[in-house]
Parts: sequence; C-alpha cells; structure tokens
Amino acid sequence: MGKLICDSTTSSPVIPWKDPTAAPSSIDTIAAAAAVDLSDEILTATATTPWDDVSGLEDQQKRHLQRLHAKGVLWKHPGNKCQNQNQEDDVDSSSSPPAAVVFRLSHGGDVEADGNCLFTASQKAMNLKEISAKDLRRRTVRRFLEDLRSESGMERENVDAAIRHMYAPDLRSGWGIHVVQELKLLAKKADRETLDSAIEELVNLGMQRELAAESIYKERCTAVDNGQNWAKYMSISGSPDDEYNIITLQYTEDGLLTVDENREGHAAAFGDDIAIECIATEFKREIYVLQAHGSDAMVDEDNCVFFLPHRPRSEICGPPFFLFMKGTGWCGAGADHYEPLIAHSSSVISHEKVALVL
Repeated sequence: MGKLICDSTTSSPVIPWKDPTAAPSSIDTIAAAAAVDLSDEILTATATTPWDDVSGLEDQQKRHLQRLHAKGVLWKHPGNKCQNQNQEDDVDSSSSPPAAVVFRLSHGGDVEADGNCLFTASQKAMNLKEISAKDLRRRTVRRFLEDLRSESGMERENVDAAIRHMYAPDLRSGWGIHVVQELKLLAKKADRETLDSAIEELVNLGMQRELAAESIYKERCTAVDNGQNWAKYMSISGSPDDEYNIITLQYTEDGLLTVDENREGHAAAFGDDIAIECIATEFKREIYVLQAHGSDAMVDEDNCVFFLPHRPRSEICGPPFFLFMKGTGWCGAGADHYEPLIAHSSSVISHEKVALVL
C-alpha cells in the first residue's frame, strides 16, 4: 500500500509533457555521440507482464502505457559527480551513470497488498537479490534518522509538518478534499492488556465501546506527528517482532467513523513520499513513480498517466528505477498500491522518437 503527500515541500513536482521537437541540449549531443546499453543485471528482472494483461487498467491507460513501452522515456543524468560512494550501497561505484539513456518500461508483476508493497516493489524494480523487503524498510528508516539528525531547526519543523499532515491531520479542515480522514496511533504491544482494561472501565461506566476506545487510544498511544514517531511507525511491517501495533481512527466530517484496533497485529506502515525519498538517497538513484488514473479520477485521456519524480538528497550515482501506481480518484490525492516497473535500457535516440523526456 502507498500514501502520497499533498501540498508538501517533501513532494517532487509532476513531470509535465515536454515537447520532443525542442532543440537538444548539450547533454543530448553527448548522448547521441555515445549510445548506451546499460547492464540487464542492474536494470531488469527476469519476468515482465505485457500491459494488456495487467488487471485493473482501463483502455485509455493501457494505450498510454503501451506507448511508453514501445517508444521509451529519455532520462538525462543531471551531471553531478558521484563522490564518497559508500561501498555498502548497492550501486556500481566503479563507473558513473551515462549522460542519457532510453528506458522501455514493462510491468514487473503483482506484489502482495500487505502494507509492504513500496519496499517489495522497490526491491523487485532494483533487482536486489541479497536484500529483502523487510531489510529495505529498515534501511529506509535508518537513512531517515541519519538525515534528520543533520537537519536544521527549520528543516525539522517542515518535516514534522508534512508528517502531521499525513498522519495527524487537523480534523477541523480538509473536508473539501477528503471524505474520510485518518489518525494513526502507535500502541506498544506490551501495553495491549492495560489499554483493554482502561477501555473496559469506560464501557462499564456507560460509554459506547468505540468512543471509549477512541478516548483511551488518543490519551495513551503515540501520535505519528513528528520525525521520531514517523521512524517508529515506518518500522512496522506487520510481523510478530514489531514493537508497536498501528491503531487507526477514521473520521468523517460528522465525527468518528471507525476504530481499527489491529488486534492481530498484521497492519504494516504504508510507504509514503518521505520513505521514497529516503530510498532514493540510500541508493543514490532517482525514483520515478508512474501513476495511472482511471475515469473515476475525472481526468481526460491526455492526463491519465504521469510521472512523479523523487530525487536523492545526495549526488546521483546510478540510473533511476521506476514504480507503478494505479491511481484512485475518490480522495483526489494519490493512489494506494505500488508495483514494480522493469526498465529495459536501449540506445539513445532522438527526442522525436521517444514517448517522453523525464
């Protein structure tokens, strides 16, 4: 599952359509002089799925996705020099990425919708054989905390504000966009019996069960409202060794809708834009999320497919990788499931022949 930030400084801008007939830049001239074919070991996986066979897509989406595969997208390296490469990173530090390359994008197959899909899809898209999705989640949180320690006071405030926007929103506003808003809380597994006893006491005093649960959870659990608590939240994979369980309070404009107490402890923290930027920074690679919206999002055919770029906070030392999202229109603000894209590299061709310039 996935979550996107709306109106946040941590989000990257949508990639607009660029006129393929525009005059080439100097980097294009360099690329044209030296065609590149990157290693399949780094950029491709063993299995891909034709877009016609991908479930849940409308015809207009399939047409655009088939065009992206047939013509490819042109990526240009920003030109920075990669220095101080960490040898633990899964990037080939022996050579710099090429000046430009064309990628033909195929669907990399379904991944389980268990809350870990960002990390599972990223693992498959990067073809990481020695790193599990759970390991990738841990590295993402570690990278976030390391970067957070180096932030200035103002930067930390911006991070905290973005996190509150997603996980502890002000329920007095935002109803023009969202039908349902959620508060995420963290309950220590060791405290579950104590929490249950406190809720039962309120019920015995005549309070409705859900209202009693809301009151106790909000009073005694940890809100996901700052960087340190985000790290605790994003560490949760729904496994038995998690320290915390996720409690979700859902609200409509009229008040409390449901309380998801997650008693089985299977809920995992969905990946978000902050996590994607951390993965990009950890591997020193750009990540492009290809988002496909259907008719429920009320977009015309020309705008039903677009790229959301996420850039590392450091230098770029390898080629980008790509993720896929099937957008949903009901919330007007993103999508709910990540899947891998397999990027097949090919020789650089002219602007006129590619489907899109990233």
